[in-house]
Amino acid sequence: MEKQSKKVLLTGIALLSAFGVFAQGNGSAGIQEATQMVTSYFDPATKLIYAIGAVVGLIGGVKVYNKFSSGDPDTSKTAASWFGACIFLIVAATILRSFFL
Repeated sequence: MEKQSKKVLLTGIALLSAFGVFAQGNGSAGIQEATQMVTSYFDPATKLIYAIGAVVGLIGGVKVYNKFSSGDPDTSKTAASWFGACIFLIVAATILRSFFL
């Protein structure tokens, strides 16, 4: 009886391991499909970041103009911070795109 139960147990383990091997066959196809989906979002995301940078630049330009018109001595710091924000958005989008694609 003991030998027969060992045979049944080993047969069961062999069958379960075979199912695992068959299940892993579509793993690479799934990874390739996920990679394709993620990389297809980079063009629209990059354009969206550029558009956000343009809006931030326009808002910053209006704020700097208002400070300059009112004679505020802190105009250069405000201009530098808004300009830096726009440059950061553009550079970040470009670097992310070139890094991942």
